[in-house]
Amino acid sequence: MAKRTTKKAARKTAKRGAKSPGGADARGTPLRTPAPVPLSALIGQERAVGVLQRAIDAGRVHHAWIFHGPSGVGKFTAALAFAGVLLDPEAAPTLSGTVEPPADSAVQRLLRAGAHPDLHVVVKELARYSDSKQVRDAKLQTIPKAVVDTHLLRPAVLASNLPGGLAGKVFIVDEAELLDRSPTNAPVQNALLKTLEEPPEGTVIVLVTASEDRLLPTIRSRCQRVAFTPLSDADMQRWLDVAKPDVPPGAAPWLLSIAGGSPGALVGALDAGLHGWHLEIDPMLDDAERGRFHVALGATMTRLIDDRAAAWVKEGEKRGENRSKDAANRVAARQMLGLVAEHYRAGLADPVRAGAAVRAIDHVVDASRELSSAVQVQFVMDHLAARLPRDPDRA
Repeated sequence: MAKRTTKKAARKTAKRGAKSPGGADARGTPLRTPAPVPLSALIGQERAVGVLQRAIDAGRVHHAWIFHGPSGVGKFTAALAFAGVLLDPEAAPTLSGTVEPPADSAVQRLLRAGAHPDLHVVVKELARYSDSKQVRDAKLQTIPKAVVDTHLLRPAVLASNLPGGLAGKVFIVDEAELLDRSPTNAPVQNALLKTLEEPPEGTVIVLVTASEDRLLPTIRSRCQRVAFTPLSDADMQRWLDVAKPDVPPGAAPWLLSIAGGSPGALVGALDAGLHGWHLEIDPMLDDAERGRFHVALGATMTRLIDDRAAAWVKEGEKRGENRSKDAANRVAARQMLGLVAEHYRAGLADPVRAGAAVRAIDHVVDASRELSSAVQVQFVMDHLAARLPRDPDRA
């Protein structure tokens, strides 16, 4: 454990705010780390929080962790909360017996400002700010080695700026399954493995992933694993009451049903306007099921996808980002396919609709393969619309 820092040093760094080393400005990027919430504020992940809290209470925290589970259920939020405790030398037992930092400490102010010099969040978007033009121009499909080198491996061996907590430095790798392990780029995960095998003193690394199997077995074996699960219906409602997202009138039941226990999925559906899509295409899908195929279905799905992609690109332009319209179209197209599949999934429990529902979901799977094969979005949607069941009574 590193030596404890003075409160004076922490206050001095806090005053520097976003210009502190390692903060958003110091990293040379406009990326901003969200403010951490207390571990006790996490909803629906009592078991995972219990594992982390016991490690903190014991005062001996393992140097490497994997937070794994479905997307959007709180893994990254938990990683930030965990870091907020580990980095704060003022964290102390509360009346309930758990160790928590005071909300007004200098370290917590730094974290809320996105300016703590010893918290490093590694995401694929950092590639856009690389010194290498080749890295900047590459598609954001993986976390390249240049990003891992610059934002994890090199700073990991440096001294902590504000030592004194249970950890001197915390690195959070979000979407860690994107760490490239292809034959041409195997050094990415292997380079990280070397750091996990011989970690610098006071360094804690948290890998956040929805696909743990895509991490090398040798990496998984060196990490403490913490499982995160979908939230229950009651916890989802509780999260909705606490978070208070801007939900359209009457949309909450539908959003909760498609979120599948994932607050992140619900927020994503809101951001994409999926409830509006649902209201527009569901009557057409109902017509298709009744044998009254709606001729405008394919064109409507394509229009909604295109509008969403165009809005996303325009939003990026306002932020000075060069976003790919083609990539945005394909992301929106997958959201549309998920919406169509959800419509038919509801019919699987109905003996009258089940056969047609199974065939429709098979067609959605085929459409997803077409998207992966670089078939144009309009063709994929037209082809899907033409193949959806027209006779629900036919076996």
